[in-house]
Amino acid sequence: MEITTALTADILVIGFGKGGKTAARVLADAGRRVVLIEQSANMYGGTCPNVGCVPTKMLVHYATTKRLQDDAQQFFAQSVAGVRALTSAFRAGNFEALNGKDTATVITGTARFLDPHTVAVGEGRDLITVTAPTILVNTGSEPVIPPIPGLADSSHLVSSTELTQTQNLPERLVVLGGGYLGLEFAGIYRHFGTEVTVLEAADRLLPREDEDIAEAVQEILTGDGIRIITGAKVTEVRDNGAVSTAVYDKDGRTHTVEASALLPATGRRPVTDGLHLDAAGVHTAPNGAIVVDEYLRSSQPHIYALGDVNGGEQFTYISLDDARIVLDQLLGEGKRITGDRRAVPHTLFITPPLATVGLTESQARAQGLNITVAREKVADIVAMPRAYTVEETRGVMKFIVDSDTDLILGAALLSIDAQEIINTVALAMRHHITATQLRDSIYTHPSSTEALNEVFDKVLP
Repeated sequence: MEITTALTADILVIGFGKGGKTAARVLADAGRRVVLIEQSANMYGGTCPNVGCVPTKMLVHYATTKRLQDDAQQFFAQSVAGVRALTSAFRAGNFEALNGKDTATVITGTARFLDPHTVAVGEGRDLITVTAPTILVNTGSEPVIPPIPGLADSSHLVSSTELTQTQNLPERLVVLGGGYLGLEFAGIYRHFGTEVTVLEAADRLLPREDEDIAEAVQEILTGDGIRIITGAKVTEVRDNGAVSTAVYDKDGRTHTVEASALLPATGRRPVTDGLHLDAAGVHTAPNGAIVVDEYLRSSQPHIYALGDVNGGEQFTYISLDDARIVLDQLLGEGKRITGDRRAVPHTLFITPPLATVGLTESQARAQGLNITVAREKVADIVAMPRAYTVEETRGVMKFIVDSDTDLILGAALLSIDAQEIINTVALAMRHHITATQLRDSIYTHPSSTEALNEVFDKVLP
């Protein structure tokens, strides 16, 4: 094997995601020699700023500003152009923020392990090897295409990445799966003017949430004109020129729906194919995830896995916290573990957003807990004029409170600004702030947070 360039580093990072770039930056600032390898120049910064959180949430914003007099196709093309401009700026900023450091180098190419301490990038005369005593793997995840006959070969199959980059607004979008990604894209494209159908195999949307919350979400989405079909098992996809036909079974009968674009939204899997992890002696799970311990160490203790690739929750902020755990190992006391995480919130960015944390009512009751439920429709919360000032009064706020301790066990907020309010609630849960203390706190006016004054007041003594 002819090696053109052989590099050594203190830390090798494979993948430019949130966890990898954060750890690389901190380590470089600490004087460590860092080499980061990213396979695509279009992915500097990782999934979130390029094809995930930033472009999709920007499209959510653009879609909700569309006026009736706007031409749908032209407005959509302008929106995608705006997304491209922002993501390009973020990409360049992420690259320079790391590669501009004296002790850091970014290499663009696909990495593969040669042994537990060495990876290769490129082939032939362009071959580069990098050797390091410590390696961080942060290669993320990729969409899974379900094994539905005809789907993988359909000319109308699109990925979430393609949908955020194309400037052609599909006339009819069929989303396979009613999870977070599926519902977010359904909402985005419906607001742009696309006819949207969601085919969900489960008997109802969001089966992990309480039924009343799932029903409220479905009511909002269907009110926006999204067709939602639950209990639908897709059995086949047939291409018919300008459209595809999705065939599905429901209640013992066969149905069809036509689409100009088909989006599978049935999950993602860790990206480890091609890394040659066996050459490094790194163990993987059946789904390809790198098996790690509570310190994020793989079966080779000097190789860590951060973010989606370790099989944990697939959120950017989890990848960031993974970086904190690894940095504590490399620069700190080595005490921080994944088990330290409590009250981790999640947000489904529909309009209005659904944000949740902790236990649902059904989970709390199944555990036999003595609970008080505080629940109120946003439209009925007098102390929340913010909802009226922005003309978004749809939704509901629901809190699960331990009746014995007054501590908050969980929350589901389907409301304007829910993605912000939930962080206050999660912080209260982590630091044992009671529901009464949240109720009696002083909040700015008019704001969405001051809804806490009223919602808790109706159930607490």
